[in-house]
Amino acid sequence: MSTGHKEDMPSSVTGEVSFFDKFASAASKFASRPWFFAICVSLVLVWAPSYFLIQDVDTWQLIINTATTIVTFLMVALLQNSQRRSDEATQHKLNAIADGLADFMESMAHRSPKSTLLRQDLQELRQAIGLEHRESA
Repeated sequence: MSTGHKEDMPSSVTGEVSFFDKFASAASKFASRPWFFAICVSLVLVWAPSYFLIQDVDTWQLIINTATTIVTFLMVALLQNSQRRSDEATQHKLNAIADGLADFMESMAHRSPKSTLLRQDLQELRQAIGLEHRESA
């Protein structure tokens, strides 16, 4: 049966959210809006005719290349943080489901005439998700 302890789960997901995690979530939400894309397109549309003010192709290209490189670098870091946390949360949920299924299979193995087959399936499930240490429970 499940003991409900954190160490029962292979995942290291915690409920603690740091300032950077909160900022990354807000940035991810902000950048995923259609109007953010519209702002980006608008900036390119403003940049394109700025050549006539700058009059130097190298400087003109350097402006857009530098701006897009910086924004891309920062957004990748922020979005990667959000994606990692999302993946960890999903894994935690899957682990909880598998743990519950293992507990159910164990309780059914005691009642079933085909308990050896069910126990083998239970052993495979535990090995697949890292619950082997709970065998003795």
